[in-house]
Amino acid sequence: MKQKLLLLCAYFICAGLSAQNLIYNSSTSKGELYEYADFINVGENDYSLAEFLQQQDTFTGFNSLKSENHSVGFTSDHYWMRFKMQNITDVPIVYYLETARPVTDKADLYQTLDSGIIHFQSGDQIKFEDRQIPHRSTVFKIMLSPQTVQQFYIHLKSDGETINLPLALYSETAFWIMNYKQQLFLGLFYGMLFLAGIIYLFFYISLKAKSFLYYGIYVFSIGLLQSTLDGFIFQYIFPNGGFFNDKAVLFTALATNFFLLKYCEHFLSVQTQLNSSYKWYKFFYVVIGILLLMVLISPKMMAFVYPLSNINGLISLSLILTTVFVMRYKGMAVDSFFSIGIFFLVVGLLGFVMNNLSLLPNNFYTLNSAKFGSGLEVIFLSLSMTNLIKRLREEKETSQEEALTNSEEISQLKTYFMSNMSHELRTPINAIMGIAEMQLSSRSDQEHKKNYEIIKNASLSLLSNINDILDFEKIETNALELTMEDFDPSIALNQISRNWKLEAERKGLKYHFEIDPEIPAIVKGDAVRFVQIINNVLCNAVKFTTIGQVKFTLKCTFQSKNHSRFSFHIADTGIGIKDDMKRYMYDSFSQMRLDHKRQIGGIGLGLTIVRQLVGLFKGTIKFESKEGEGTSVFIDLPIEVVARHREYADESVLTISLFPEMHILVVEDNVLNQMVMKKLLGCSQNISFVVVDNGQKAVEALEKDAYDLILMDLQMPIMDGYEATQIIRSGILGSEIEDIPIIAVTADAMQETRQKVLEIGMNDYMTKPVDKEVLMKKIYQLRSLTSKTA
Repeated sequence: MKQKLLLLCAYFICAGLSAQNLIYNSSTSKGELYEYADFINVGENDYSLAEFLQQQDTFTGFNSLKSENHSVGFTSDHYWMRFKMQNITDVPIVYYLETARPVTDKADLYQTLDSGIIHFQSGDQIKFEDRQIPHRSTVFKIMLSPQTVQQFYIHLKSDGETINLPLALYSETAFWIMNYKQQLFLGLFYGMLFLAGIIYLFFYISLKAKSFLYYGIYVFSIGLLQSTLDGFIFQYIFPNGGFFNDKAVLFTALATNFFLLKYCEHFLSVQTQLNSSYKWYKFFYVVIGILLLMVLISPKMMAFVYPLSNINGLISLSLILTTVFVMRYKGMAVDSFFSIGIFFLVVGLLGFVMNNLSLLPNNFYTLNSAKFGSGLEVIFLSLSMTNLIKRLREEKETSQEEALTNSEEISQLKTYFMSNMSHELRTPINAIMGIAEMQLSSRSDQEHKKNYEIIKNASLSLLSNINDILDFEKIETNALELTMEDFDPSIALNQISRNWKLEAERKGLKYHFEIDPEIPAIVKGDAVRFVQIINNVLCNAVKFTTIGQVKFTLKCTFQSKNHSRFSFHIADTGIGIKDDMKRYMYDSFSQMRLDHKRQIGGIGLGLTIVRQLVGLFKGTIKFESKEGEGTSVFIDLPIEVVARHREYADESVLTISLFPEMHILVVEDNVLNQMVMKKLLGCSQNISFVVVDNGQKAVEALEKDAYDLILMDLQMPIMDGYEATQIIRSGILGSEIEDIPIIAVTADAMQETRQKVLEIGMNDYMTKPVDKEVLMKKIYQLRSLTSKTA
């Protein structure tokens, strides 16, 4: 074995000297690393390093790299690169070397050392966990010993996809900064695709027009294709490689081609308006099907399918452009935004395909031309889809004209999306927590109660993360405001503490919770944000601690008759924070700077939001941390006191049994949420109620029966809660009904929604998941106020 190693080293050194004389040194060399490297195509020969070195002297086809991201086009051949690097300093130097495309099947790096040769593997045909660096791109971490010249060889192989030969060299700091900038760019791109795809799938559910369905799926297929090319599919979905991962680029590319054609076919009404062109659409559907079969038949066919699918995509775009030109020539209406969007898509994909075919040079713009083209296309096609929405709604739902006009306003698109996402995420959480609460109150066996307690606590944690995401944009623009209401801080803190106690014990940690017995019974403030602050800090404490304990204590100091200072101390024995990282801890996505971000997880917004919320409370936050020993967080919040002791709390804490007789109208379209509301209201014998599933039925119910109060959902079919409230407050139904108390009960937690419901005349507002005590308190307060007024 030792003789073979010496022989291999000898071959390596001799071959290296004869193959290249240029040596790269980051301190003295002019130009980039790729200018000091060359490459060769060895065809179908799958050489080992030893075999390559033996054959190296016989090769005559070594070529210089033409650019920093040299492309050799579609190929299934084996390629080798070689270069030398020198360290003239007296200390080791660490570099991050990025090479190949993320979808390259095989990437091997060989480095010479005094003791022999070391070999690193990458590529998406090995397990992701076997990569030297757990990164979506093909990245190697190399170290140059002091006062040495070291030879490197890189072997690349793909199944027919384009092979690029970049040699991008970074210091460790520069690499993570570059990675951070890439994440921002990719986050913007994929976020926009997700936004458009979700919105238009929602529209399809509402309007049942297939254009929305195909467009939404098409946008998601773009995202899947680009995420495959960027290495995310391999990293997160198929980390073990395998059949689907190997073919993911072709599957998603063919799907994108198919759904683009189907979308354009339905949007332009090709079959009815231009039947002569429709047959060509059907022809390309067949071609796409044949290409898909070729992918499935044999891996060897993939080398042909890659260029064919790109060419087929360009011809398909030509068909769409021809259809638009013919329709305009014949005087048929074609949306201008649609034409502009398709134009940008053609330009972007043309650049992408021409780059794959080595007809355009490699640079940031050509490598990302498909992203730029797709992004601009999605913007303009979305504008064209808003015009389609307008036409459909004018024909089918004239009464919702105002909502259509709002959807055309692109400046409100983000708010509209966030509002819908809040509703869609909170609605199922309300049902889950409601059912968990029912089971907790009805079951006596501790094992089952523990399981439902876990479900409830997990839902609360999820809800907090949703609040973080929804709040982030408003925090960035300083638009977030606190909502002032009475709440019991002890109940809120005990609930969130129980959640993280279960998680800590699951990890084998000791958990200690100590609350000041002098904590006020009722305080005035934003209960949701109060819990959000503590939840995010406790979350970090438990997440970043693997051994030891988490300690959570609260000390309350009365500063005046109506104010108390809540002093929180949350300490852990976790991994701590490096000194050079402490200044980044309040930055958004600060986890991206840390080596353990993939092991720990999280959305990276916790402390950013905590600091902003503490500021809104006019409080202070500071932390002490030492790497390897743990972290302590100190938070002081001045909070207004409503009642110091429970026996002096206001009338809103009276028990449900003291409720006067009430007849309540519940307006809720979701069946599971209806069940939750029935259970919550059914706890009082003095409350009777009727449930209807939309605003129109609510108006009809008010005309037939007398009610003391309305619990009104907002987003419903037929007629939403906004429109129903405006009808009630207009006086059309009579003066008695006009003044009936209305509480908005909604999954939409946006501040704009709260403001809007109060502006149109609702008396109060609460978000799902519905808290039983808060609900009963609001009902009691409004009923009491109405009784006093009467």
